[in-house]
Amino acid sequence: MSDKRIKSTLISVYYKDGLEEILKTLHDLDIKIYSTGGTYNFIKDLGLPAETVESLTTYPSILGGRVKTLHPSVFGGILARRENPEDLKQLDQFKIPEIDLVIVDLYPFEETVRTVDDEKEIIEKIDIGGISLIRAAAKNFSDVLIISESSQYPALLELLKIKNGYTSIEDRRRFAAEAFKTSSYYDTLIFKYFNRKEGVETFRESINSAYHLRYGENPHQKGIFYGDPDSLFDKLHGKEISYNNFLDIDSALSLIDDFNETTFAIIKHNNACGVASRKDSMEAWKDALACDPVSAYGGVIVTNVTIDKAEAAEIDKLFFEIIIAPEFTEPALEILRQKKNRIILKRKTKTDDQFRFRSLLNGVLWQEKDSRTESASDMKPVTKKVPAPGEYDDLVFANKIVKHSKSNAIVLAKNKQLCASGIGQTSRVDALKQAIEKAHTFGFDLRGSVLASDAFFPFSDCVEIAHKEGVTAVVQPGGSVRDKDSIDFCSANGMAMVFTGIRHFKH
Repeated sequence: MSDKRIKSTLISVYYKDGLEEILKTLHDLDIKIYSTGGTYNFIKDLGLPAETVESLTTYPSILGGRVKTLHPSVFGGILARRENPEDLKQLDQFKIPEIDLVIVDLYPFEETVRTVDDEKEIIEKIDIGGISLIRAAAKNFSDVLIISESSQYPALLELLKIKNGYTSIEDRRRFAAEAFKTSSYYDTLIFKYFNRKEGVETFRESINSAYHLRYGENPHQKGIFYGDPDSLFDKLHGKEISYNNFLDIDSALSLIDDFNETTFAIIKHNNACGVASRKDSMEAWKDALACDPVSAYGGVIVTNVTIDKAEAAEIDKLFFEIIIAPEFTEPALEILRQKKNRIILKRKTKTDDQFRFRSLLNGVLWQEKDSRTESASDMKPVTKKVPAPGEYDDLVFANKIVKHSKSNAIVLAKNKQLCASGIGQTSRVDALKQAIEKAHTFGFDLRGSVLASDAFFPFSDCVEIAHKEGVTAVVQPGGSVRDKDSIDFCSANGMAMVFTGIRHFKH
């Protein structure tokens, strides 16, 4: 199929930025321009010739601008199949000109939802004519080129100049695919706005930005992150972020957001291997690292405070992949940047995601985000002994960590420092034994420590083992038919136990 020459274009855009050079190029190529309202005025102000859409339709823009291009004289010129004699005959019969290029920039619905609360104003930003033009031109890509958003202006300008106003079927098909991407994204935004209250049970997500990764979870797998990491943090240094890096970053930020006091955490394979909360940030770092300095090697470091020169000098002694903080002093950055591949992320804002979903089988699992974080007031004592104030602090601390640990999970903590955790075990007893062994490996005395479990104890075996190690207080959700066994053992042996009523499975 030979290239087709663009003879006429219809332009209807909301934002005019970047349009001027395209208009001048269209004029130089002797391409006739039809346009609507504000776009027409913009073209005339540039001193360029154009005709109004009203000259095609013989109708003015009506209903406050709601109806401008919705007319057979417009859509006939776009949808007519140039190889179909009957279509061409009807164009001639009704004096409808062929339209070979459509340029549209939709009403800014997404921006309006983000910045405006007035529903009437939001509804008026639902584009009707523009989205219809996009779909019509994309459907007829055999004959028509569609530009569906202003980000495509540079590509259009290059195409016009290189090919002198001609387009190939490959060009038109590529832009048609982009057009349906634009329309599906726009419709998804509108649906999600309405579905905030209506609760229609269907899965709709659409993300335009794609962050290409070196590979997926393993080198033989392709990987892409669909999202906009630049809106969440500034990458100040280092290599490209990998698939596994993104998983660890998500785990790190989810964990640190549950802490208000000065805290450092170290993440390895999506689980915390070091966490400490202190008044002094240097102490928080050193105590977080002391939890498991072996696993910390090659990990992801996250904190909720500024990193200064002294802390950077200490942190720099460890090999790690990524460090995340709300702020870095310039002397700190000078130290941390000495390793060329080390990724340094300055956090800008917290994510506002409320839902989680993952693909599996032939569908998607959807759920609300686990945003519950229990305080001491949420912990109901169920034993004779009630936790002391310091034990409550540690129980809250440990419960935050176990919430973000892979199930089955047990966390041992003391003085707001992670002593050890047992994670991803098929048995809760095995998780506890793993945590105890790790704590001993790194010299922790578990006498006076606390234990947090992500789910209930089906038997009393875990609290019996914990008691032998000197654990004095336990937090768990409760809910087992044999809760009484664990409660009775703790009460008989001077241990405190509290129930939260909230399970924190993480798979």
